[in-house]
Amino acid sequence: MYTKQALHELGIKATAITEEQKRQLDAQGFFIVENALSRGDAKTLRDEFERIHAAEAEKGGHEVHVEPGARRISNIFNKTTAFDVCLNLPPVLAAGHYLLGEIKVHGANIRDPNQGYGHQALPVDVPKRFVDDWWVLNAMLMFDDMTLENGPTRVVPTSHWWAPINVPYVNQADWEPEPISAEDQARIPKDLDAPYPGEVYVTAPAGSAIICNSSMWHSGTLKKGPAHRRMLHLSYTRRDLPQQLVQLDHLTQGFYDRMSPVHRYLMEIEPPGEGGVLRQPKRDHKGWWN
Repeated sequence: MYTKQALHELGIKATAITEEQKRQLDAQGFFIVENALSRGDAKTLRDEFERIHAAEAEKGGHEVHVEPGARRISNIFNKTTAFDVCLNLPPVLAAGHYLLGEIKVHGANIRDPNQGYGHQALPVDVPKRFVDDWWVLNAMLMFDDMTLENGPTRVVPTSHWWAPINVPYVNQADWEPEPISAEDQARIPKDLDAPYPGEVYVTAPAGSAIICNSSMWHSGTLKKGPAHRRMLHLSYTRRDLPQQLVQLDHLTQGFYDRMSPVHRYLMEIEPPGEGGVLRQPKRDHKGWWN
């Protein structure tokens, strides 16, 4: 199987994203789709997040990352059927194929910062080896309205074309940064926590998706009010790169059985062939990351 065939079998066409959305992804690094999830789905997913998080509490997200000051869960597809709807979103899959070519699920982590927390220094999720070497597409699926009060994501439009900065250590694999040009040196702020010229605080209603190139500079911001901001970071990567969470390491029989051959391909949960499973080299955790 290959990605175009997989999307064809799911009934997803290239026209699931418009030419304008492609232009925005290419030029700005992101675009927003409202109603990617229905209001009913968003409520179901909020409720399921609360059920799982109540059981996991401070261990929530432990398969990938436990973050002080935020509620998280990871490995979501092996814990419930509720999030399966997120694997069939036409704009997300079409955008992933458009940006990356041959794709598979990279990660799926839900994050809800606590009031007074959530601010992050500007990071880039993944490195790159040359200017348009795209590794990951991230769909930020909002289960709640994202407002200026509950810690909206800040993005720096066009920054995906710039040098990667502050790449999480655990995401670097065997990448070693090249010398940074004088032009890019001038762009890098002395204080990664400070506001950046031209940054945008993204707000959108529940059910929306922020679909972005993960090479874009972006981060969470301070959650000022008590309203929840439950968001699923559903990411896709190229098939030649490792998954953030190796799905085979956590696979349950129930998850495998309910997935179609197409979804098994996109989740990369079939037993590996002779080449084995792609994995990130083991690196120490330095700091934390989203």
